[in-house]
Amino acid sequence: MTKVRIAKSDESRLENMANDFPGLEGLEDDPRALGQMMRKLGSETGEALPPEFDEVVDRLEAGQSPEEIESALPDLGTTDSNEE
Repeated sequence: MTKVRIAKSDESRLENMANDFPGLEGLEDDPRALGQMMRKLGSETGEALPPEFDEVVDRLEAGQSPEEIESALPDLGTTDSNEE
């Protein structure tokens, strides 16, 4: 018998992960819980994440709000179009 691979879209993958983390409501009001969930999700993907991910998660786990992080790291999420 041969192995069968089922391709999943990123969206369906995220939906499945969300089902693994009940109680997502209210995370926007609890930066520490949001950081813990993001760290767990990051490790679940098994993919290499950029160093900025760890910095953001560390800040969340320290209690910094997403808004504070965004203002402290204004270039977060932007990429240089010359990089490949």
